Amino acid sequence: MGTLLYLLLLALLLGAMLSIVVYSLRIGITPMPTSGKVRREMLSLLPETQEGTLLELGSGWGNLAFALADHCPRASVVAYEWSPLPYAFARLRLRLTPRPNLRFVRGDFFQASFTGASAVVCYVHREAMRRLATKLREELAPGVLIISNTFALRGWTPSRTLVVPDLYRTHVYLYEVPARAEPGVSGGI
Repeated sequence: MGTLLYLLLLALLLGAMLSIVVYSLRIGITPMPTSGKVRREMLSLLPETQEGTLLELGSGWGNLAFALADHCPRASVVAYEWSPLPYAFARLRLRLTPRPNLRFVRGDFFQASFTGASAVVCYVHREAMRRLATKLREELAPGVLIISNTFALRGWTPSRTLVVPDLYRTHVYLYEVPARAEPGVSGGI
């Protein structure tokens, strides 16, 4: 019986590791937790009075999502993760330590609507940021805050860039969705 249990646990562990590898290859990035220093810097850019729907894109194991829910208790935090194991871990953690303003969604955030979001926080890879640049500009209202860990939005100018005093000198970018130009209105005389 002991050998069977050992083999079962080993098979579960190998399956979990394989799941992470497969989804990392599919998504283009491994589920990396946001360090405490970076998390504190990201939260410093977001007012505690934040209300509305706050999206976290690529929530991984949920560390940042829980911090966002605690930091912004009046906001509804919706955290997207595609990889099944980190998503399941975050859901289990939420069940054990509930946050009424936090919800995890398993799926591809590119398929979700960002319309109506009051802020977006993300830690995704360079290629995803390239794709996000257009989606954010098209779906978010002017003035909505976007906070990105490590990777910049191509074609956007950050309102602020923080360099975290950690081993990697991690960059945290703050953006505000710009006002849309009115159709047919030119900027020149």
